[in-house]
Amino acid sequence: MSLKIIVSQCTVCGACEFECPNAAIKFKNDTYVIDPALCTECEGSYDSPQCAEVCPVPDTCVPA
Repeated sequence: MSLKIIVSQCTVCGACEFECPNAAIKFKNDTYVIDPALCTECEGSYDSPQCAEVCPVPDTCVPA
């Protein structure tokens, strides 16, 4: 399972990119996207997905 970023809600702050332990989040086409092949929802590293934890807009990083 992986997460996705709701583009219409993303403020492009970049906080999520630097918190991702798997480098699954990249800036692409003027927004941030999560590579589902790399996203592990932070299992094994954290208790909850870090992108969702640091995002200033609730429910922007959600299960895909």
